[in-house]
Amino acid sequence: MAILEIIALTRRFGEQTAVDALSLSVEAGEIFGLLGPNGAGKTTTLKMLTTLLPPTSGTALVAGFDIATRAADVRRVIGYVPQLLSADGTLTGRENLSLFAKLYDVPRAQRNQRIDDALQFMGIADVADRMVNQYSGGMIRRLEIGQAMLHRPPMLFLDEPTVGLDPLAREAVWERIARLRDEFGTTVLFTTHLMEEADALCTRVAIMHRGLIAALGTPTELKDSLGQPGATLDDVFTHYAGDTPDAGGTYRDTARARRNAQRLG
Repeated sequence: MAILEIIALTRRFGEQTAVDALSLSVEAGEIFGLLGPNGAGKTTTLKMLTTLLPPTSGTALVAGFDIATRAADVRRVIGYVPQLLSADGTLTGRENLSLFAKLYDVPRAQRNQRIDDALQFMGIADVADRMVNQYSGGMIRRLEIGQAMLHRPPMLFLDEPTVGLDPLAREAVWERIARLRDEFGTTVLFTTHLMEEADALCTRVAIMHRGLIAALGTPTELKDSLGQPGATLDDVFTHYAGDTPDAGGTYRDTARARRNAQRLG
C-alpha cells in the first residue's frame, strides 16, 4: 500500500522549472532513495513534500493527506531532518529531545520515556547530558533523527543525512535508518549523492535529472538495465543523469555543503 503518492508535482521559480510534473509512489515500509546531481530538484521536492514550499501545480498525498490542503495533518505524520543542523549546540542531547517532544505535542506523561527510548535506540544514551556542541558529526545526525522520530511518524524524510560524515559515522547512521524500518515499519525517503549509501539501504531509487525522473527501480534492476557485467550504481547514475554523482552544482551549493560538513565535525 502506498504511503506517498506524488501526482504531477511541479515547482517553478520564475521561468526556471526545478521540479517538472513529478509522479511516483512509495510503498509503506520502503527505504526510497532520491538521487541526482546538484540542481536536479531533489531538495525542492523534499521541501514540497514536507510542506515547507508550496507546489506551483500538482500535489502529493502523505498517508492520505494532501500537502496543499492538509498541510497541518501532513506535518503530524512525518519526521524531517534537513541538511542544515537542526540540533541546538548550546543544549544537551536530552534537552534538545525535550524541546522537540514539546513541539511535537508528545503527551507529557510519555515524554521522558520517549526521550529515553530515542537516546537508547540512536546509541547516544551515554552522552545524553553532554552539550551537543561537543558531539561528533555522527552523534549529531543520530540525535536529529531521534528528534524527528519522537512523535512516532510513519514517514521520515532525510535530506543528505550523512553529508560530511566519516565512513564509520556514516555506517552508524545507516544502521539506525535500517533499524527504523525493520523495527518500527517506518517509511524513509532520503536524498543522497552517495551511490554506496543508496545501494546499501534502498529498496528502490529514483534518479532525477533537470527536474524529471530519469530512471526508477531497485538498485539491482537499474544496474541490470545497463546490460554491462559488474555495472555499479555510479555507472547507472552517469548513464541516466549524464553526470558523475558528485559533479554539478553552483558555488553556493558547494559552499553550503562545506559549511555543513565543518559544523558536523
